[in-house]
Amino acid sequence: MPFGFGFDPTFILLLPAMAFALWAQFKVKNTYEKFAEVPSASGVTGRDMARAIMNRNGVSDVNVEAVGGVLSDHYDPGARTVRLSEGNYGGRSIAAIAVAAHEVGHVLQDKQGYLPMRLRSQFVPVANLGSTLAMPMFFIGMLFGAKTPFGPFLMDLGILFFAAAVLFHVVTLPVEFDASNRALAQLTESGAVMPQEVAGAKKVLDAAALTYIAAAAMAALQLIRLVLLRNSRR
Repeated sequence: MPFGFGFDPTFILLLPAMAFALWAQFKVKNTYEKFAEVPSASGVTGRDMARAIMNRNGVSDVNVEAVGGVLSDHYDPGARTVRLSEGNYGGRSIAAIAVAAHEVGHVLQDKQGYLPMRLRSQFVPVANLGSTLAMPMFFIGMLFGAKTPFGPFLMDLGILFFAAAVLFHVVTLPVEFDASNRALAQLTESGAVMPQEVAGAKKVLDAAALTYIAAAAMAALQLIRLVLLRNSRR
């Protein structure tokens, strides 16, 4: 029986992912705040740690700068810049050096031509377009209905665009996991942090990884939902 606009049972598919996403956000916030209060024994800032790791790996053409916001840290390969949120840029906590090391993990990926990172960079414009257009296009197609040529065409096109966004989330997972593994290796090998501090840094990075898993799960289930809705309109 076709799903009506009054009740959409396919929405139930999203509930587990939504619950997981909320829990992941809580876990990240709680873990980050906990270790943001724990000073590193070395007393280095996030900026200092980022610089030290890059120097040790022969990277001299990447800047490190502060950016507003909380956990807004990221690496911009186009600008060759690691941007750390102000709390991590000047912070001397376990959380600050963990996040800084993670972002430099992306710098090392870039330097080595890490394939998943290159694929993700190529998918960014397609994923952005897909995320913007997929849902409006799909539901406009539903309004046209299956009896017109525009309805099925727009729904299928919306699904195709959304599939590109899902692929972006899937490719993001190995990129983020690998950056965290590189970060922990650098923190361990440098001797700049104590073993128990590396364990704390791992907890911060593992919690952050949950948000990427939750985003990928949500996107995948949403894609399945769109396919089910499309099939119900035949």
